[in-house]
Amino acid sequence: MSTLDLLRQLIRNQCVNDGTRESGHEVRSVETLADYLGERGTVVEPAPGRQSVVYRVPGDNPGAPALLLLPHLDVVPVNPDGWEVDPFAAEISDGFVWGRGAIDMLNLTAAMVVIFGEHLRGEVRLPGDLILAAVADEEAAGFLGAKYLTEERLDLVDAPYVLTEVGYPSLPGRHGTLYPVTVGEKGPAWTRVRSRGTPGHGSTPHLSDNALAPLTAALAGLFGAESPVVITDEWKSLVATLQLDDDTARRLLDAEQIDEALSDLAVDDPGLARYFHAVTHMTISPNVVRAGIKSNMIPDHAEAEVDVRVLPGMDRELVDGVLRKLMGSAGDELELIPMADFPSIFSPRDNPLWEAIGDAVEEHTGSRSLQPVVTSATTDARFLRRRGSIAYGVGLYDDRMSFAEFLTLFHGHNERVSVNSVERTTDLLRSVLRRFGERSG
Repeated sequence: MSTLDLLRQLIRNQCVNDGTRESGHEVRSVETLADYLGERGTVVEPAPGRQSVVYRVPGDNPGAPALLLLPHLDVVPVNPDGWEVDPFAAEISDGFVWGRGAIDMLNLTAAMVVIFGEHLRGEVRLPGDLILAAVADEEAAGFLGAKYLTEERLDLVDAPYVLTEVGYPSLPGRHGTLYPVTVGEKGPAWTRVRSRGTPGHGSTPHLSDNALAPLTAALAGLFGAESPVVITDEWKSLVATLQLDDDTARRLLDAEQIDEALSDLAVDDPGLARYFHAVTHMTISPNVVRAGIKSNMIPDHAEAEVDVRVLPGMDRELVDGVLRKLMGSAGDELELIPMADFPSIFSPRDNPLWEAIGDAVEEHTGSRSLQPVVTSATTDARFLRRRGSIAYGVGLYDDRMSFAEFLTLFHGHNERVSVNSVERTTDLLRSVLRRFGERSG
């Protein structure tokens, strides 16, 4: 079975994670991996059907560092009405594999499993241990997946080096093509905002104490509001190497002028401007609202779930302060309840894995122009990074889709990846492992 075949099967398994404990059904893909690899690994199941599976191939040199491949098996829900094809049929059309999870991250999952299989069969071996941990629940903060493994079964996954997501397409640079490598991510500071009221009959709303009133008024202040900016070294590096005019580059590095510069960029490339905003700002997105139990009853409680993402130096105290300020007086009586609190952590780049990625990219492209980038999303890498592991995400894509267009497909309609990109990414990761072995043995 090729990487392409495995990717299509993983899409068809429909391991949809809607955030509830009963969803996910990652057991389906754990079975697929067992069939492909010819043996069962160590299965960890914190809840029925919510399975992660770990395999290990011992290295030849006990003193050499271990490398962990950390893909996830679950995908986010989908609204089929917005798709041109069946989102779980894994159709191949116009040179692309279409389906939920095609880029997030089942393409990388399939590539990692195929390459791990070569090591498991003894076709090639690293000096240190090679671990594959295909995990559940990444799309709901990893509580039943990577978080559980690192807290309850660290012995299975502990490794100083990690390869996971996100792999991005190339970017045009001032002096040639840039190959992004994800070196860090923003931290989720998800927050529940809760209000209280007094129940009553919906036919007499005058002077009522409707719990939705203060909540909706407070949430209105969160949409499109200005938020704190952090200019990281990674951002400075990206701005310095992209094809930008000097004035735009200067303004993008100035916390007072960056929003104006992003507005100008959005005229021609809104997708890229959206990404640039996300990796330089605390982002705030109210995404879920719940209230009431019946259409003719005034609700006595209401709550919203707000997706907040933070950069280095931003903590819960700052998050709550920003939310209070933006909600204004409407939010004075509302509760702010943390749902998730993880810091933003980046990995350093003076190490054998970074150099191995450079070796592999140069081998396949003739260029060593690696560009460290930050993902605005949350990945399972944070559970290992906070324990001191170095974690990167990398892939190799053809030029049929731009960096900005690629970003729009995450959790969006018509998610797809080119067949050629699946093959190129598999070849790249195979070379990364070989080069890492040469540098770490």
